[in-house]
Amino acid sequence: MPSSRYVPGRRTRWRPRRVVLAGVAAAVALSGVGLAVAMPDGGPDRDGHREPAATARDIGGSGPRPEGGGAATASPSGSPSPGGTRRDKSDRHEESAPVQPPASSPARTGKPGRAGAGPASGPAPLTVSTQPHAWESPCSQRYLVDLPPERVVPPPLEQDAPGWVAAMGAVPSGEQFLKITVQGTGKETVVVEDLTVRMAGRRAPLAWNDYAMGYPGVGCGGGMPKRFFTVALDAARPALVPEAGHADFPFKVSQSDPEAYYIQADASAYDVRWYLELTWSSGGRSGTLRVDDKGRPFRTSGHHGRPAYEFPLGGEKWVKAGTTDAS
Repeated sequence: MPSSRYVPGRRTRWRPRRVVLAGVAAAVALSGVGLAVAMPDGGPDRDGHREPAATARDIGGSGPRPEGGGAATASPSGSPSPGGTRRDKSDRHEESAPVQPPASSPARTGKPGRAGAGPASGPAPLTVSTQPHAWESPCSQRYLVDLPPERVVPPPLEQDAPGWVAAMGAVPSGEQFLKITVQGTGKETVVVEDLTVRMAGRRAPLAWNDYAMGYPGVGCGGGMPKRFFTVALDAARPALVPEAGHADFPFKVSQSDPEAYYIQADASAYDVRWYLELTWSSGGRSGTLRVDDKGRPFRTSGHHGRPAYEFPLGGEKWVKAGTTDAS
């Protein structure tokens, strides 16, 4: 071991170890570089546990450390967050919000109304009520029911037809007669531009029993309504056709002057589901309303070749059509 004594005339190369370490620490501090550069791995503490490597922020770096684990997210490479916890890419929630249409985009409407009219904003200035089981005459309407005669109740009056149809699960047979009433809700006049037939489905006619409303031998006459239209549901493109001598659309309605439209829809070769679209305009507004049976399409089925039944006046049960014997 070299002597620490001073020898005159001799150059001494030995320095105390503490001086060397102090010089290294001073050089690092003056250079502004964290000890993480010189010591990338942490050393064991007094209890033998290995500490994480120090960072520039821990040793003289700029900016305070976040408290409580911090809200900082991980970098794309998955490096440790300031809170000391490594977060994977899958832990980040960086999904974009759904793209919203521009505020200036016009709302889509149905069939356009009168030329120059703009899309409707706010509620339509008219009301539409539908009577899907109106009868042209007391004996004209027939219904298909998937039940034997002994399980079908007697025919109803016209005003009771909706309840009877619902109870029996009945479908208009051969034809369906509708009444549609349109009325304005304000002082302005509303133009009913058109009623368009839309198809919701078509298939083979129902193979059910056919029941006639009304009673044989009772007068079954009926008057011709003012606005009367027919539609052939078997056609490739069914459309409303005004009865001979009757006016066609457009019509004007208001709060004090409602209109009623009667539609006779015929079906022979198909079981048809269908509805109507009513196009209107008023001033600079226009729009389209769907007309159906309380949110469901109308349904009309052909009945050719199906067993037909009628209920005699004063009888107690259904009998085959054309017979008078109730036994």
